[in-house]
Amino acid sequence: MARNLPALTGGEGGLSRYLNEIRKFPMLQPQEEYMLAKRYREHEEPKAAERLVNAHLRLVAKIAMGYRGYGLPLGEVISEGNVGLMQAVKRFEPDKGFRLATYAMWWIKASIQEYILRTWSLVKMGTTANQKRLFFNLRRVKGKIQAFEDGDLRPDQVQQIATTLGVTEKEVVSMNRRLSGDSSLNAPLRSSEGESSEWQDWLVDDTESQEAVLAEREEYDVRRNMLKNAMGVLNERETRIFEARRLSESPITLEELSTEFGVSRERVRQIEVRAFEKVQKAVQESAMAMADHQAGA
Repeated sequence: MARNLPALTGGEGGLSRYLNEIRKFPMLQPQEEYMLAKRYREHEEPKAAERLVNAHLRLVAKIAMGYRGYGLPLGEVISEGNVGLMQAVKRFEPDKGFRLATYAMWWIKASIQEYILRTWSLVKMGTTANQKRLFFNLRRVKGKIQAFEDGDLRPDQVQQIATTLGVTEKEVVSMNRRLSGDSSLNAPLRSSEGESSEWQDWLVDDTESQEAVLAEREEYDVRRNMLKNAMGVLNERETRIFEARRLSESPITLEELSTEFGVSRERVRQIEVRAFEKVQKAVQESAMAMADHQAGA
């Protein structure tokens, strides 16, 4: 399946050529994708698998762009994502009714994250669930609160990130320092024809069928539904405190909630922590069940 992938050689020039090369592969219409997937699943037809893989190489590259800041060559990150894509194609079941891009996104991210965790010696010294979540979500949350400045975060930013990700402020400060030095989205790229562009421009596609956009939207819906279902394990008071402290853009203070429920601030904090742990466990169990189902377990 991997024999005819475009060559991904080292250096910025080789990576630029690869990115320009994979843009030439057309995106697949839903019925065309379905027929190719059926041919591969039922007959293991190499050409069908090759077309499915090539049509989704841009999705891999787009996802890999989100992991630029971990100090690893982007070409290697893309290669690991391609491995995940090929695993997804092998296991994809078209009769289940969703697009390959939606299914493959889970495999691509898992492959890339596993590679990063294997490679990052700093992460090997701290691999708790909280640290992994912080490691892979810090930049996203920083962008959401517009914490773009170089150097250390402001105390209020540290507190907001720690609350959002359910980690300590000390862990936020430490991880932010480890991950300093992100690559710029405006870093130049030059094609083989001599045309210049920027990293953020190369994935622009004028066709109506944007599988990457569809996959991201569907993944967001899946995660939202998982959270909604997981919150069913909470009672009314836990739900109110969890939403007010963890889901609100402007979290309510412990003092306000203690007044509302007629209990101490410490009691509110304990309820918040317990509610978070219950929801986290329910989400993890749901995600594992979904991954097992998608893998055909």
